[in-house]
Amino acid sequence: MKDTAAARSRALDAAEQLFYGRGIQTVGMDDIRGASGVSLKRLYQLFPAKEQLVEAYLERRDLVWRRRLADRVEQESDPRERVLAVFDHLHAWFGEPGFRGCAWINAYGELGATSARVAAQARTHKTAFLHYLEGLAADAGLPAGTAGHLLLLAEGAMVTAGVFGTSEPARQAREAAALLMAAADR
Repeated sequence: MKDTAAARSRALDAAEQLFYGRGIQTVGMDDIRGASGVSLKRLYQLFPAKEQLVEAYLERRDLVWRRRLADRVEQESDPRERVLAVFDHLHAWFGEPGFRGCAWINAYGELGATSARVAAQARTHKTAFLHYLEGLAADAGLPAGTAGHLLLLAEGAMVTAGVFGTSEPARQAREAAALLMAAADR
């Protein structure tokens, strides 16, 4: 059991590094084997199909991504500053070495039309992010529907930052979120 957990963890570590860094379709199971040190036989015992490995990678990354976001947001006590902290978190994330955009947008772009599992993972992640924003918006006393606008600002910043390789879209989205909140007060 312990060996299974360790092998699974090594396989997922390798999958995350390779899938996120190079793209899912360009990475084969043999690449995962080589990077993880898990034999191909064991890898297929753990993940009988590559699609299952992709799904597990996205599930695990989701938990880490949402925890990191919440950790940053929870540093703020003022509800409006907590909304803006989402964009501060994005700015820091976009500036990390190896940033290649949103893993779920990337995975959906590569496989969403052919993999129901990948499409479901992307929708689940984005829905969870929207619900998180809804909670923040409600706590800040913002009108219903504001979270949808915030989601579009954040998602647009993710795509733009990934394409242009800069963290500036997070700053621009933060400014737009501040304007949105100010308009809600009028």
